[in-house]
Amino acid sequence: MTGNLFIVAAPSGAGKTTLVKMLLERDSGIQLSVSYTTRAPRQGEVNGREYHFIDVPAFLAMRERGEFLESAEVHGNHYGTSRVWIEERMAAGQDILLEIDWQGAQQVRRLFPGCIGIFVLPPSVEELERRLQGRGQDSADIIARRVAAALTEMRHVGEFEYVIINNKLPEAIED
Repeated sequence: MTGNLFIVAAPSGAGKTTLVKMLLERDSGIQLSVSYTTRAPRQGEVNGREYHFIDVPAFLAMRERGEFLESAEVHGNHYGTSRVWIEERMAAGQDILLEIDWQGAQQVRRLFPGCIGIFVLPPSVEELERRLQGRGQDSADIIARRVAAALTEMRHVGEFEYVIINNKLPEAIED
């Protein structure tokens, strides 16, 4: 018995993390893969829960040893998904959800062509910018870079089986 692999991707600020959290609360049959990252933890994040926070040399060593199913550099930070963890859980019949970006999704699809991709979009670029500003954690320059990156990321929406426009959270969860 093999589990299913779901990918949820979105530009920064589209609400991907909130949607994933609410989905996991509703469906205990899906397990979230906790990615590795070199970025600093945000307020309230716990190592091993949201991410495995590691330094750049440790990340690069893991990547060199082939420990990542996928990895990418996003906004100056490295992110990666444990290959062994995914393979073991899926072999045991566990459904797995990956919360990754479009670059990672492309890498995963090469190894798991049957995975199911879901892309989360904000209702508009203006709303995306408003959400990023509302976080209160980035400078205007960083927000501008994130919005520019989001426009590039949104061009890959056609690579996913499903698209959710995250306008109203309860409706997006139902979708």
